[in-house]
Amino acid sequence: MPRIDYFDDENAPDATGRVPGVTAAVRDDEGRLLLTRRCDNGLWVMPGGKLELGETIAQAAVREVREETGVEIVVTGFAGVYTDPGHVIVYDNGPDGEVVLQEFSVCLHARHITGDGRADHTETSQVCWFDPDELAGLNLHPVMRKRIADALDPAGVVIY
Repeated sequence: MPRIDYFDDENAPDATGRVPGVTAAVRDDEGRLLLTRRCDNGLWVMPGGKLELGETIAQAAVREVREETGVEIVVTGFAGVYTDPGHVIVYDNGPDGEVVLQEFSVCLHARHITGDGRADHTETSQVCWFDPDELAGLNLHPVMRKRIADALDPAGVVIY
């Protein structure tokens, strides 16, 4: 079973925990945004993942972007934090059963340093740079669409 995201869904299971995560709104010199297509559900997302013990949230963003895309970045700022209890994420944890988490994600602004982008074929099937005008037609989960819109909004930081 792939990852399943529930958003304000009365059929969502009750969350049993939270794991801090990070997404990176990576922009290049042309203002394009780096997105990846997930292998498990085919949706486009900003690169990111779980915070590991012993690292800062900025270090996690740099590591996750490198692992998923091959792109090197520098974190340049804070875009938002997302803790909506209405967003429940279910992972199949193999023989140990399901893991059901409430969203807890920090979104950081980042700038491209090197690398064209390549899929890792474990978590990501495609890696592409998109002009913000190209995002409307992409297959994005509503939660990710909101995070991208917030990250691209010049008004500043958001907290949910």
